[in-house]
Amino acid sequence: MALAASAAWLPLAAQAAANIDQPAPAFTGQGADGKPVSLAAYRGKTVVLEWTNHQCPFVRKHYDSGNIPRLQQEATGHGVVWLQVISSGPGQEGNVDGATAIKLNQQRHAVPTATVLDPEGTIGKLYGAQTSPHLFIVNAQGQLVYKGGIDSIPSTNVDDIARAENYVRLALADVAAGRKVAQSSTRPYGCSVKYAS
Repeated sequence: MALAASAAWLPLAAQAAANIDQPAPAFTGQGADGKPVSLAAYRGKTVVLEWTNHQCPFVRKHYDSGNIPRLQQEATGHGVVWLQVISSGPGQEGNVDGATAIKLNQQRHAVPTATVLDPEGTIGKLYGAQTSPHLFIVNAQGQLVYKGGIDSIPSTNVDDIARAENYVRLALADVAAGRKVAQSSTRPYGCSVKYAS
């Protein structure tokens, strides 16, 4: 019974660490290229954190259609830092090594600034990442200004992308214009993050 209580408490504590309009939790992780990736290194820039799992049908919808790669290209073209985070544990769906992560991005025409490998789930739990995709935006001052889903239609149907309200694009536009993000917290959807058991 005590174990169940502890397990139930941990995700709540992790989610509490990543609050809107509060400093985004600091982290340093290993990049797919073997180099360390630190959130602090990007202070002064807007940063998008995208939790991903290439085997998840929700993620495949947004990559196979070109939706996320286009969003990455738009964002990075305007000086935004885009960090993919892979928190799938060893032996879990979506767990990859660095070389595989790089190859997958090449195949999918993805252009993140860097890909962070988080097989222990440390960064994912720090942010309370629940799904793939699950997105977070940190402003130039290091404050968390958005967390939630990529858009308003939680489905695996590619046809829904054009009809959906793209929350991430809207939030980035608000940040770029110096406005408070209108929809700063939305419901994430996708496959559950496959943390190490």
